[in-house]
Amino acid sequence: MKLHRLWMLPVALLLTAVVFAGPTFTDPEKTDADFAYQGEYVGTVKSENGDVKIGLQVIALGKGKFQAVGYEGGLPGEGWKRGDKSKTAEGELKDGAIKFTSDEADAVVSKGEVKILGKEGKEAGTLKKVERKSPSLGAKPPEGAVVLFDGKSADAFDKGRVEEGLLVQGCTSKQKFGSHKLHLEFRTPYQPEDRGQGRGNSGLYLQGRYEVQMLDSFGLEGKENECGGIYSVSKPDVNMCLPPLSWQTYDVEYTAGEFSADGKVVKNPRVTVTHNGVVIHQDRELPGERNTTAAPTKAGPEPGPVYLQDHGNPVRYRNIWVVEKK
Repeated sequence: MKLHRLWMLPVALLLTAVVFAGPTFTDPEKTDADFAYQGEYVGTVKSENGDVKIGLQVIALGKGKFQAVGYEGGLPGEGWKRGDKSKTAEGELKDGAIKFTSDEADAVVSKGEVKILGKEGKEAGTLKKVERKSPSLGAKPPEGAVVLFDGKSADAFDKGRVEEGLLVQGCTSKQKFGSHKLHLEFRTPYQPEDRGQGRGNSGLYLQGRYEVQMLDSFGLEGKENECGGIYSVSKPDVNMCLPPLSWQTYDVEYTAGEFSADGKVVKNPRVTVTHNGVVIHQDRELPGERNTTAAPTKAGPEPGPVYLQDHGNPVRYRNIWVVEKK
């Protein structure tokens, strides 16, 4: 019995077309019954090859339906990396537990833990629920930083609005920037019945030109149009998206492109993106001659703003600051 192959079911993508199907929750204290089971679990499972560390992400799909993604070696960014084994299974909440079944083993998820059972019913391991937090959460702006939002006022943004101390999506910084470092904290809503680009969608546009996607991509593969992807340019090295309603961070180092006097690209812009403490784009080259999809600012040599896209979902932000590079 190879229990490390527990999740040998075809990978099912949760986010495909844009569909608005169900309720939207923005307060973790006011959600549905499924929310308590969704999240990340870690532990060790006995197998024919010895003890194997397993990370598990449990994703709520609405009305008691769930998908689980198992990662051999640990959770993404903590043992598992792109290209390592990941397996999926589907389950349903009944009598206070979710049961995921494969040909070789079962997993029973209750609040706070997962029991891995062999087909003969013998327990092979327990995974405990964890709540990861970005190491840069709450990072203080250094001396000389341009503070765009500190929870008090949205005056630094055109169309800026504050609700309950948080910045609302759909605003553009009044100040424009060339090369810079940026820190931003964001929270996607919990929309268990929604799919596609309609599930917690927004985007951080560097210079108003290049989008680092924001989306509830928890448990997904990590594509160009999913959380952390540079839209239409590059997928993240690993999907570091945390569960919806978790506070997450982007720490970005952006180097502006260089242009000749007649507007020709001499050097393409480059970017390094750290998502929740893990580098997902390392010195990635961007297309200097074109912007990414839906960008409000065309590619060019001029400085540009920080733009936070409104895609119809209540994504919220806090603690946004920029350090300009010379």
